[in-house]
Amino acid sequence: MKKKEYGLKRKSRTTACEGSVLEFCRDTMELPDGKVEQWDFVHHKKGGGACTVPVLPDGRILMIRQYRPSVERETLELPAGARNRPDEDPMEAAVRELAEETGYQAGRVRFLTRLKTAVAWCDEETFVYLAEDLTPAAGQHLDEAEEIGVEAHSLSELLDLIFEGRLQDAKTVAGILAFASCEGHQDLRVKDPSVQ
Repeated sequence: MKKKEYGLKRKSRTTACEGSVLEFCRDTMELPDGKVEQWDFVHHKKGGGACTVPVLPDGRILMIRQYRPSVERETLELPAGARNRPDEDPMEAAVRELAEETGYQAGRVRFLTRLKTAVAWCDEETFVYLAEDLTPAAGQHLDEAEEIGVEAHSLSELLDLIFEGRLQDAKTVAGILAFASCEGHQDLRVKDPSVQ
């Protein structure tokens, strides 16, 4: 299939500010009508992160609760974290974060989905895995800035929170819905995560 040509073109990109994880860029964009505008773009220097939908033997899903300064409130989320480097296997990152944040390890981990967090202005992507056969490990190993509570919720409770608009974290919503869509299916019909 022939790739469509678009009138919108990036003419240049410059770095406006750089942090340890994010690079804030200014893109000079040529619009289809020929006008030129400056657009903001955020580059995730580690590529993004990974998370798990950790399912306990009784079917409940382990969730973490933590305060997020960006929204100035507590959020309920799937265990997740950034990759340590762009070439780190996302599954390794997901398993590491599950153990660190919840104190559980998974006997079986399978790919569920991947998502681009905010395609209009950021290149961050998150890989989502199903974590099963969970067993308690050596307890949480939190970063010094983390204060994380661990809770278990039924799928129906989490779906209610999503559809009530009370559970809003994008990776968590995508992960829970991906899990719900394949629950009961022994063969998860997913593509290899390396496929674009």
